[in-house]
Amino acid sequence: MFTKKDRPLGDEKQKRTELSELGEFGLIDRLTRDIVPKHSSTVKGVGDDAAVIDTGGRMLLLSTDLLIEGVHFDLTYMPLKHLGYKAAIVNISDIAAMNGIPKQMTVSIAVSNRFSLEAMEEFYKGIRLACSQYNVDLVGGDTSSSVTGLMISVTITGEADKEEIVYRSGAKAGDLICVTGDLGGAYAGLLLLEREKQVYKVNPEMQPELTGYDYVLARQLKPEARTDIRNLLKGIAVLPTSMIDISDGLASETLHLCKDSGTGCRIYEEKIPIDPDTQKLALEFNMIPTVCALSGGEDYELLFTIRQDDFEKIRDISGISVIGHMTVPSEGKLLITPDGKEVQLTAQGWDGFKNASATPDPR
Repeated sequence: MFTKKDRPLGDEKQKRTELSELGEFGLIDRLTRDIVPKHSSTVKGVGDDAAVIDTGGRMLLLSTDLLIEGVHFDLTYMPLKHLGYKAAIVNISDIAAMNGIPKQMTVSIAVSNRFSLEAMEEFYKGIRLACSQYNVDLVGGDTSSSVTGLMISVTITGEADKEEIVYRSGAKAGDLICVTGDLGGAYAGLLLLEREKQVYKVNPEMQPELTGYDYVLARQLKPEARTDIRNLLKGIAVLPTSMIDISDGLASETLHLCKDSGTGCRIYEEKIPIDPDTQKLALEFNMIPTVCALSGGEDYELLFTIRQDDFEKIRDISGISVIGHMTVPSEGKLLITPDGKEVQLTAQGWDGFKNASATPDPR
């Protein structure tokens, strides 16, 4: 037993900083701020959707994600096959956000004894389906026992030519801000599932009322990665100046691009694409649909910037919306309402450390 004299952790009176004070990204910044790569082959380390490693040929992209039961997903309404599919998609989306091609994946799990072999086989059916759908090889992983439920760690590799890789840091003032697909649907689906979960808790005999909500449920339970965008943009000779996938909400991801690129921004609320089903359900929950898009997250669409000269090339492409533009930093980071009011853009999406007691987020 250690005495006060020989206790190895230093001064017991040292200030204790709660992780909730920092939040997820603040913690990452603090833990990695002094890391200096030792190898010239490390082109990009911490701070983007994937690390970039020079292998002497095409660039290797590398990303990993950790999913914890009760924090990132709730098995009350998340089928294991869907969970496996989604765990893979989260990582495939990171490669898409670097304008790369996903290649190999490893999956590690820690699982408690409440799960059967058949349950884990169902989970892996989802993993394998996603790998098949996106032409990714499942090449390994690890397993361990757990006393707290299910934990999942997925690592993915991808590749791209050096000149094709898109980072978060390349945007300039005047660049147009674009987004694929529509936003807010995944969060609307989560609200619906959480509502039905509460009904079930009160009366397990009640059947969930999910009819007519297929779109938002699919956005939450079976998202897709936008690997198609790389070839679409390449086909019209457009290379984004910066890019990120939307996992934490439009506001949070826009602020990431602004921070890493050293810019401000103006996002026009009326330009944000929101599906009618998302709008309808948001209003049922007395929520402003735009809030679902800005702060909901888990849409796994791509947010990217392009030069103004490329506007004519994308203006008529279905599924890509121009929602604003980058500005100089002094002009701030603003959301412009339909009546012209300027509102400070703030990140209010999911943060696993600041929302430890909130609704589990299946990210």
